[in-house]
Amino acid sequence: MTTTIQKPTIVSASRATDIPAFYSDWFLHRLKEGYSVWTNPYNPQQKIKVSYKDTRLIVFWSKNPEPLLRKDGLIDYLESKGINCYIQYTLNNYDKVLEPNVPDVDERIDTFKRLVDRLGYGKVIWRSDPLIITNRMGEEELIDRIKYVGDRLKEYTEKMVFSFVDIARYKKVIENLCRKGIICHEFSEPYMAHIAKRMVRLNRDWGFRLATCAEKIDLDVYGIEHNKCIDDNLMVKYFSDDPVLMDYIGAEEVLDFDTGGSKFVINKDNKDKGQRSLCGCIKSRDIGQYSTCPHLCAYCYANSISETVMRNWRNHKSNPQAETITGE
Repeated sequence: MTTTIQKPTIVSASRATDIPAFYSDWFLHRLKEGYSVWTNPYNPQQKIKVSYKDTRLIVFWSKNPEPLLRKDGLIDYLESKGINCYIQYTLNNYDKVLEPNVPDVDERIDTFKRLVDRLGYGKVIWRSDPLIITNRMGEEELIDRIKYVGDRLKEYTEKMVFSFVDIARYKKVIENLCRKGIICHEFSEPYMAHIAKRMVRLNRDWGFRLATCAEKIDLDVYGIEHNKCIDDNLMVKYFSDDPVLMDYIGAEEVLDFDTGGSKFVINKDNKDKGQRSLCGCIKSRDIGQYSTCPHLCAYCYANSISETVMRNWRNHKSNPQAETITGE
């Protein structure tokens, strides 16, 4: 077994599982302990000890981040330590076949608003992710479901991020969907453009910035940008008072000749070369593990079979303060 130590400035919590929903207490304990341990899913003998000594920012990813708001919970702790955070909040309006274990959509919308009230406007980002059309849900129903959420988040977020479901590359996802009797529609580029135009029409009432996540198709002509979910520009906008973070991302304060004041300019290529080529995220250390999310969403590529997920969840519950998220 080999163990290396990393001291990330930016932590991703997490693309691989829903830490806010299921592992908030674990993560809070590990932050207080000063480290956690990550296991390489492709080589379980390789461990990384992730030290939080130098961490200045945590990006949360969640479908149910309500536990972050608990008294003396993660947000309170991060504020007490001067650690910044923002949230990538996946808030879909799908049925229980696709997303069996997320709370009711209105409850999640209320959580979104409470998080904005707590953290501030712009620090909670709406992800309608992924867009799915199936034999059970056609295009019109999908658009209606998105509109329901967007109408209620108007004035609570500045950005909506979406992607198109990509099933064909993931054999286990296809198997999971088939077991539930779900057939997903694959999106061609012309159909992506068609849906994008419908999103733009919806957005006339919302006024969000629209962005796609890790999509090859260029939708700039519709005013839709390629997103950076772990975003150095957002960090400059909201956390420029953190000199350590600004130095890490190469943000330099310079004179703004247009206003006579100052502005920050990023003089560094921060792209995370370890992510997919279409991913715009900057470098961070993800601390999650695959096959640990009990939401058990039918389309999820981060989970294998449900039995593995629930075994990992039981192992965690039996040892909830372990170094690893899986209770090892």
